[in-house]
Amino acid sequence: MYFSLIIPVYNRPDEVDELLESLSKSDYKEDFEVVIVEDGSTVRCEDVVNQYVSKLAISYYFKENSGPGDSRNYGMRKAKGDYFIIFDSDCIIPSEYLTEVDKALKEDYVDCFGGPDRALKSFSDIQKAINFAMTSFLTTGGIRGGSEKIGKFQPRSFNMGISRKAFEASNGFGNIHPGEDPDLSIRLWNLGFETRLFSKAYVYHKRRIDWDKFSVQVNKFGKARPILNSWYPQYSKLTFFFPSVFIIGLALAIALLIFTYDLLAKLYCVYFFVIFLVSSIQNKSVKIGYLSVTAVWKQFSGYGLGFLESYIKVIILKQKPEEAFPKLFFKV
Repeated sequence: MYFSLIIPVYNRPDEVDELLESLSKSDYKEDFEVVIVEDGSTVRCEDVVNQYVSKLAISYYFKENSGPGDSRNYGMRKAKGDYFIIFDSDCIIPSEYLTEVDKALKEDYVDCFGGPDRALKSFSDIQKAINFAMTSFLTTGGIRGGSEKIGKFQPRSFNMGISRKAFEASNGFGNIHPGEDPDLSIRLWNLGFETRLFSKAYVYHKRRIDWDKFSVQVNKFGKARPILNSWYPQYSKLTFFFPSVFIIGLALAIALLIFTYDLLAKLYCVYFFVIFLVSSIQNKSVKIGYLSVTAVWKQFSGYGLGFLESYIKVIILKQKPEEAFPKLFFKV
């Protein structure tokens, strides 16, 4: 099987350097190619790519900005492989990654897979805290952490594989962002393809974002979910409402304190203490434990409020998603 690694990039040459350096250390014995798609960047990474032409079979394409989904599609159309693997530019790839993917596909082939993410020791404390929030079984991030056990798995496009056959049948990613990866997964299911989690095919996801950018990111995630639910109501789950219920419950707990009813507030305190404790032990740092509480709060509040806003506009008021949230859709 010939793998084509598809990497869209926008103004991140330093990230591309780290990613390509990690790929150059792969222990995979067969040939593979790397396809870099520059999505209308003003700060290009072409010079960085040229430094790796002697180490990797690599090609570079520049196109006008049309978003990550369309850029991945562009890369897959240019690629030579019969199986595509998609990474975000802020990922660092373990040397054994491709070997693990090849092994998993040979043992039980599937046309689309996703893998989890982890944090490197070299990551900043905030990056590790955000990684905890996005991967822990104590939050909604269990899927990214590789712990999904219920229902069908929806791969995330920071670490995702798709066969050429499945790509050509589905036409790849749509123009919504974020939300383009679960949208593709559901369309693949409807076409008869299967998806699966490859728990050993993890990447180190660096996420070069600060608190404000993280809040904006998860808020967009929350807005995207009711839109997907309106498109594919048969795949809606009660768990999608959990962050919103969490935020409403917290507001209620604070309000009840006025009437000296503190049981609900105590339950929230216990939950956040468990977050602090587990993260402190897992990361061997009390500071990261404290920052993880902040990260989880921002994750739930950002996603929950975004979900509520989108649910009201799209589900209750029946507004067209493209009109309600135009910034979530790229013009292709």
